[in-house]
Formats: sequence, structure tokens, C-alpha cells
Amino acid sequence: MKQLITGGARSGKSALAQARALEWQQQTDGKVVVIATATAEGQEMAQRIAHHQSRRPNSWQLLEAPRNLGDLLAKHSQPNTLIMVDCLTLWLSNELFGGDWPMAKEALLDALPGLPGPLILIGNEVGQGVVPLGEGNRRFVDECGWLQQHLSPLMDRVTLTLAGLPLELKECS
Repeated sequence: MKQLITGGARSGKSALAQARALEWQQQTDGKVVVIATATAEGQEMAQRIAHHQSRRPNSWQLLEAPRNLGDLLAKHSQPNTLIMVDCLTLWLSNELFGGDWPMAKEALLDALPGLPGPLILIGNEVGQGVVPLGEGNRRFVDECGWLQQHLSPLMDRVTLTLAGLPLELKECS
């Protein structure tokens, strides 16, 4: 099953994704791989990363990958391995402002249908507030929205989190 969990900052996305991954692991005795896209630039971000790491089981494998997500998913996806990507929004930022965003997005979208294993993607809803100042900021918000619109049809399940509560937007049985 391929899932997208989206919501605002501190809405409970990662906690929900971790609970679903743990439940899957307990039911299947499978392996969980976390692909972390953040880079520790500054103490505040390092603290955020440490917080996320402290909430995950030590048995889960961690891959740090700020870029080239499509290739990494294709390389590591297996039927008995759930991959959790935390988070798409930081990956988008890394590719948009330091990589080749159109190619990276295309590689991700091309890889998804062929992945043999379960997948949980975590991303932020960033376009529900005011229109941001600055061309780069507006482009980031637009690209984030378009990315999730392109991902949703490829997902079996899409969940929006608000105040720590999941709202199922799409669920295929």
C-alpha cells in the first residue's frame, strides 16, 4: 500500500506515519526503512531531527537522503520492507533550491508505480495560509501543492492530519 500523509506543521503527520509503520511491522514482521530528507543546518534543525529520531524504534533503518528520492526508493523498495519518507517538503526544498527540481520530481513520479513494497510519504500542506511574499517563496508553495496533486492519484491512501487527528481523503481497500 502506498500512502501520503499531509498536514500542517506539528499536525501529527510523523506520529501517525510512525504508528502505521509500527502496526504494519507488527502484522508482517517486515522491515522498516526511514528516508530522512532533512539536513541539520543549525541547532534548531538538529533538535528537530533528534526529536524525530528519538520517537522511532531503534530497529528501523535510517537513510539520510536530502536529494535523489526517486532513485533511492527504486533501490530500496522490497515487498517485505516498508519505506517511510520524512519529509517530502524538505526534499522538495532541497531539489528546488539546490538541485534539478523538474528532473527530481519526474524521477519520483516515475518510480512510484513500480515500487514493490509499502510506502508512506509525509508532506506538509503549506498553501492554506496567505500568499507569501517573494517569488521563490510563492514558487515553493506552488510546487508543494502541485507535487501533492500529482502524488495523490498514485497513492492507495491519502490522509490529512489536523490537531493530531487523521482525516481520510482517499482510501482504497
